[in-house]
Amino acid sequence: MSRQVRVRFAPSPTGPLHIGGVRTALFNYLFAKKNNGVFFLRIEDTDQTRFVPGAEEYIMEALEWLGIAPDETIGKNEKFGPYRQSDRKDLYQKYADQLIQSGWAYYAFDTPEALDAHRKQHEAEGKTFIYNHHNREKLDTSLVISAEETAKRIANGEHYVIRFKTPVDETLHLKDIIRGDVKFETNLLDDKVLFKSDGMPTYHLANIVDDHLMETTHVIRGEEWLPSMPLHVLLYRAFGWEAPEFAHLPLILKPVGNGKLSKRDGDKLGFPVFPLEWKTEEGVSSGYREKGFFPETVVNFLALLGWNDGTEQELFSLEELVEKFDLSRVHKAGAKFDPEKNKWFNHQYLIKQNDADLAKSFASILEEKGISTALDLTKIVSLIKERAHFVSEFWDLSDFFFVAPTSYDEKARKNWKEETPALMQKLISVLGEITDFTSVNIETIVKDWMTKNEIGMGKVMQPFRLSLVGALKGPHLFDIVELIGKEETIKRIEKAIATL
Repeated sequence: MSRQVRVRFAPSPTGPLHIGGVRTALFNYLFAKKNNGVFFLRIEDTDQTRFVPGAEEYIMEALEWLGIAPDETIGKNEKFGPYRQSDRKDLYQKYADQLIQSGWAYYAFDTPEALDAHRKQHEAEGKTFIYNHHNREKLDTSLVISAEETAKRIANGEHYVIRFKTPVDETLHLKDIIRGDVKFETNLLDDKVLFKSDGMPTYHLANIVDDHLMETTHVIRGEEWLPSMPLHVLLYRAFGWEAPEFAHLPLILKPVGNGKLSKRDGDKLGFPVFPLEWKTEEGVSSGYREKGFFPETVVNFLALLGWNDGTEQELFSLEELVEKFDLSRVHKAGAKFDPEKNKWFNHQYLIKQNDADLAKSFASILEEKGISTALDLTKIVSLIKERAHFVSEFWDLSDFFFVAPTSYDEKARKNWKEETPALMQKLISVLGEITDFTSVNIETIVKDWMTKNEIGMGKVMQPFRLSLVGALKGPHLFDIVELIGKEETIKRIEKAIATL
């Protein structure tokens, strides 16, 4: 019987969640949902020196905001809890001891000073010091001292670590869902530390034990973990457990040049690399949420970093991504991050938003500016959203609806000719007589008047727009006229006559 798919996102709470980590979470989520499986979140905080307060809550909030919340985590469906490694720390000693008993691990008492001396000696001889089969029997380990001596030193409170005893002269042929067959020589691997005398496991031991106990079927993680794959597979072998399937995702690359995307790239080019804002004493790092990106946008552009469905389609809902996602279509090569394209994605999602919802967001912006208005914001939003990437741009695209122009665009002023004031006075008379003040009706009457009097379109329309907007920009002119109303329209034309 095949096991139910169970995948996990297992970040360390060492700061805000990088966008690369978010993509890992997303791909795990999509894979789980596609296969009717479970997506769970485990917090890997065995390294307490790097723990950052608030980071765990940040991770949870980011996944909630993006709509990819885990099925199981701290305080939610804790079927295999606890889901925080520091709350599981009593578990790991037993497994470390098991590896010692079975001969897959050994105690090492080397002091940092002794190891440093070995390193320097190797450097002097032009070699690289690797703690492995070459020297483990020449160092201060339980492989060369008696069991009684080892037990005595541990009982005396001497500091030790437990190291994995990597097999010698073996070629590991491993399978990665994305990369295919990968090969590792065990003689080139070091004997990694699995457990420390302070009672805390290292990442490697805790990760394997937890994945086994939590019944993880697939490990989908970043490419940077590929070098750990042989150790992890060997640990499964040492315990006699069935290993999960592995898939290592490609790196997210800088927008310019090579290398992994970093916070520095975001700072330099002015885009966020975190889903939500992160505040420290040093300052604030911006987030996609606070920059005005929709969560659907972030999910969409992240899904296409290293994956596509084989078609030209670029816009996917979360449901469509779940339906089409397949790890076999994830690329091996790194994916270049494109901040400009991400804005394009947000524009597409902005256009699809409900106008009434956007009007509520816009109302908050107006409130902050101290502007109260009786104008129909839903209608205004419908007229301007095609030109915006973000709701924050609405004000610059529509300020003239709320505030009459106080100055007039220099370039546009050349449209204000000698005969313009007289034409504008006549236009005021025409507008004054209209009772049905709707866009279509106003347009019909004004254009009929121009046709009857053989007045060229440009002679009226451009000065008319300049009077209302202060520049030759904005949506359909008669929509503006209807929205600001007859009285305000006439007032603005009169002001333009007096000023220009």
